Amino acid sequence: MVNKPKIGVVGIPGKWSTEVLADRLEALTGFRVVIDMAKVELRLDTNQLMFGDLDLAQLDGIIVKKISEVYAPSTEDRIHVLSHIEKLGVPIFSSAQAIGNLINRLSGTLALQQGGVPMPKTRITEDVEQALQTVHDFGSVILKPLYSTKARGMVMLTATQGEADLRQALQEYRQCNSLFYIQQTVSLDGRDLGMVFLGGQYLCTYARVGNTDSWNTTIHSGGHYELFEADEALIELGRKAQACFDLSFTTVDIALTDQGPVVFEVSAFGGFKGALEGCQIDAAEAYAQYVIEQVQQRGVL
Repeated sequence: MVNKPKIGVVGIPGKWSTEVLADRLEALTGFRVVIDMAKVELRLDTNQLMFGDLDLAQLDGIIVKKISEVYAPSTEDRIHVLSHIEKLGVPIFSSAQAIGNLINRLSGTLALQQGGVPMPKTRITEDVEQALQTVHDFGSVILKPLYSTKARGMVMLTATQGEADLRQALQEYRQCNSLFYIQQTVSLDGRDLGMVFLGGQYLCTYARVGNTDSWNTTIHSGGHYELFEADEALIELGRKAQACFDLSFTTVDIALTDQGPVVFEVSAFGGFKGALEGCQIDAAEAYAQYVIEQVQQRGVL
């Protein structure tokens, strides 16, 4: 008889996606722990990662559902802490390296570019004058912080705003950001797509449909989910994008434009609610089962 594994969930206590994953694991294994990285201590002298009285190095596996409330350079510090435990033999889903490649928007974008994945036109610079010229070249742009999710901190600018207003907006933005990550806006027809992959295998696609009061389609800004039937070509695009990162579970954000589909980004963690509300698929359940199988196949138990 195979022993049931003890698998922890790194996440945000009280948040639905974190708690539902922990619930699914508990139902399958009888073990439940939600790990708040803000309360973890790495003891290098004893090679222990302590969360209260629990040594995470003794777990059979760890799923990273969410490593911080918002992305920031400090998020990468938490990834380094987890990577130490991973090197001690505790499997982490997704791996610390795979997550680390996506926390910073620039590194994620470069991986997609090197992988030949179509994206909106993008330019990166530290110079205000070059950024201003890019706004004129593209006509309409989105400034995207390197560390952000759900469109937080993004700013939309258009060449019609006038030189003085644009220069002021860029200068104000630069005060809070290390550089300008500038992406040409694309016509979303009021929606964009989330394509879900588990262990590299296609699960489903949902559409995020925005409301009329926001330029973006995120649920954070009042959008909602709907089912989307993706064709094989679109699924292959999503598969190609996620393959750049070797993630256990992810969502690929795709926009359908008049010049063909483009990939906005690949999520470091992926979401459950879109699959549930848009596709009627319990992705948390599927992920929990997948991780249990992976742990057992690795001979941890």
